[in-house]
Amino acid sequence: MTPAIKALEKAGVAFETASYEHDPRRPAYGEEAAEALGLPAESVFKTLLARLDDGRMAMAIVPVSGQLDLKALARAAGARKAQMAESAEAERATGYVVGGISPLGQKKRLPAFIDASAEALARFHVSGGRRGLELALAPADLARLLSATFAPLAR
Repeated sequence: MTPAIKALEKAGVAFETASYEHDPRRPAYGEEAAEALGLPAESVFKTLLARLDDGRMAMAIVPVSGQLDLKALARAAGARKAQMAESAEAERATGYVVGGISPLGQKKRLPAFIDASAEALARFHVSGGRRGLELALAPADLARLLSATFAPLAR
């Protein structure tokens, strides 16, 4: 059981888990999850961390079918610029390894932003806190738990 699953259970949020055997030769973790589980890439979201120009870190949750627009994230966070966090920095901040970073159960509470495309979905998938584990839940539930803002973040 991961900290992400514990957080969902504690909050009483409805969710499902889906597992697959992670292939360590695959560098695109989110795309691998979508393929392995037979899910549309637009419904599988990756959790990315960025450093804002004011020194804060922010979390962006975007579909694996798109790329994070750093300017859009900076705007949503009220900053001028954003740059991707280094892998080691993301792992320290979240307590998870890259490829298994869940938006839930992180060591530090970060400002969170979910791509607006999620609002059209009844359920979407995010990492469950380890490579090969996905959680399916309602985007509105995740936004509520994270106090997240929906914003157009992906291109």
